[in-house]
Amino acid sequence: MDHPLLSPTEPSQSQTPGDTSPSVESVPWRRITQIATVGMFLILFGALLYFARAALLPVASAFVIGTVLGPLQRLAAAYRIPAWAFAAVAVLSLIALLQGATIVLSASIIEWIKHAGDFVDAIRHKLLAFESWFAAFRNLQDALGTNQAEAGVKLDITSLVQSVLAFLTPALSELVVFFATLFFYLLGRNDLRRNLILLFRGQDARLRAIRILNETEEDLTRYVGTVTVINLAVGAVTAAGAWLMGFPNPLLTGVLAFACNYIPYVGPAFVVVILLGVGLIVFPSLGYAFLAPLLFVGLTTIEGHVFTPNIVGRRLTLNPLAVFLSLTFWTWLWGPIGALLSVPFLIIALVVFNHLVTDRDAELPD
Repeated sequence: MDHPLLSPTEPSQSQTPGDTSPSVESVPWRRITQIATVGMFLILFGALLYFARAALLPVASAFVIGTVLGPLQRLAAAYRIPAWAFAAVAVLSLIALLQGATIVLSASIIEWIKHAGDFVDAIRHKLLAFESWFAAFRNLQDALGTNQAEAGVKLDITSLVQSVLAFLTPALSELVVFFATLFFYLLGRNDLRRNLILLFRGQDARLRAIRILNETEEDLTRYVGTVTVINLAVGAVTAAGAWLMGFPNPLLTGVLAFACNYIPYVGPAFVVVILLGVGLIVFPSLGYAFLAPLLFVGLTTIEGHVFTPNIVGRRLTLNPLAVFLSLTFWTWLWGPIGALLSVPFLIIALVVFNHLVTDRDAELPD
């Protein structure tokens, strides 16, 4: 019989001296401690990703691109093409593609800057219909004491373009790190994969690692390849529509739609803003100016909700909330390149989650 003054948390006389099992009351505290430890690790890991982004961003980008190129590298190896030759061709092709895009965009941006004054006057003339709204807004600002007494709409195109270029253009050192990492990753990809698998002990753990690596490569390649074909169709339709509506340089408009459509939500929204700005300059009325953005919104809506889910398939159909949260997090953390990598990172996380958490059965890998 227990002593009446003995507290519930103290061990009773009936407990054996060698019994070290935790009491019932200590289990919740142990669980809270574990959760707090995981939370602190995630916070520190997020801080590492943020402060080391100059080094981690090009390395992570190179690993994603190298993983997507994995099937092509295996095909090249089947034709006895050396790994160094494939890596060199892949890196040089990406450099040429980047150089060509830079030349085309720079020429177009310089041409637009030359006529920036005329464009601002045209936009101001189109926005005269909203002058009463602007006047009411200025009156409200004056009433609130914000001292915004200057009338009219002012757009500093030069500073705006400079800010956009400074935001979108990566540093030269990051490009060097990216291409160097991509080359050496493709050069020693098989050895790196073998060493990574050998880090795990036991046959089951190594088989699971092989399944994760295989499925990650397969899903990333399938997603990027399918989305590239879909984006080519979107770019072609956009270029044709821009040509029919009388847009200047419709080919550049199509290329912009193709490239921006890789970034969910943000990319199409950016294209809509560009189409609206060009429409305000080119077309005589606001109705025509809004026509192209509305048509593009309809095109991307049909593409995103009808064609892409059916073509990509149920296996790679991602939850819209998960895509949005991943896009928000990686854009905040790593900027526009993080937005571009948000969906591949989400695919990798889902593959790892499916194999480690749900522990689903899979066929024995080759």
